[in-house]
Amino acid sequence: MKRSVHKWMAVFALSAVVFALLAGCAGTNQTRADNEELVYKVYPLEREGIALHLDCMKKAGAGADKNILLVHGVTYSSHEFDINYEDYSLVRKLAKEGYCVWRLDIAGFGMSEAVVDGFMPDSDYAAEDICAAVDFIVSETGQEKIDVLGWSWGTVTVSRFAAAHPEHLNRLVLYAPILSGLGEYRVEEAFHHNTWSHAADDFQRTPDGSFDYSIIDPLLIELWCSSCWHYDGETSPNGGRRDICVSEDEKLIDLGGITVPTLIICGSKDPYLNYDLVNCATESLPEGSRLEVIEGGSHVVFVEKPYCRDFQERLIRFIEDR
Repeated sequence: MKRSVHKWMAVFALSAVVFALLAGCAGTNQTRADNEELVYKVYPLEREGIALHLDCMKKAGAGADKNILLVHGVTYSSHEFDINYEDYSLVRKLAKEGYCVWRLDIAGFGMSEAVVDGFMPDSDYAAEDICAAVDFIVSETGQEKIDVLGWSWGTVTVSRFAAAHPEHLNRLVLYAPILSGLGEYRVEEAFHHNTWSHAADDFQRTPDGSFDYSIIDPLLIELWCSSCWHYDGETSPNGGRRDICVSEDEKLIDLGGITVPTLIICGSKDPYLNYDLVNCATESLPEGSRLEVIEGGSHVVFVEKPYCRDFQERLIRFIEDR
């Protein structure tokens, strides 16, 4: 795992301690939450000579018939799905519901092997990493089809995977879908330079610029940013950022190429979304697809105090077809 601690150490001295006490389970095989034993395991996976981080959490004794793969966005990796504090962890919520919850770090991100060229893991490259992970999960569990969720840039990558390799896909979830370009911006550096302030960029603010603590828990902010320092370090690949920083007229997701029921879920106050496209997206998707917009939520609606449980419930209703 790539990591340079010197620049971030002063900022995160206290945060890292809090993270270690409340959020860390990646180095263990078992953890206890709400008196239910959860089993955690890392699986070996490699594609094109690069070691990829693939892990799974489930309830002890759970079967292998319910599987979901979570795929992160650009800059920060899959640790954000498992902030182990109160009820904010999407991983633990799904595990308690009987799912084997898989997470993948795309090449160069998080705990996957570093890459020399940060532009190499672009959207199409990441889609093939996802395909490798899905093939592994299918082989490991004996299940022919699994569910896949992508968040932010992850919606671009999982949708490209879904269009090219639908054979092992049951249901698809596009959380905060980047349906079109975010605006033309020349991404010239192969790696993004990560900072505490950038890691906290997506949390909602009050008019004076401070964090809106009615929406986001202050301790969660510390845990979130500490996790970014711990797993992602000072740099992350920029191939995905270069892909999405294009004209707002350029479509990034071909909804017509998706052949499985799909949930589009997002907050109503997400600055990255084209709501004109979001609101009519299901017209191009297969029967059984749904649009769920959570009023007041932002890009990180799944960890916002007023909305996280609503997000979890809507997601579970869809993947269990209720």
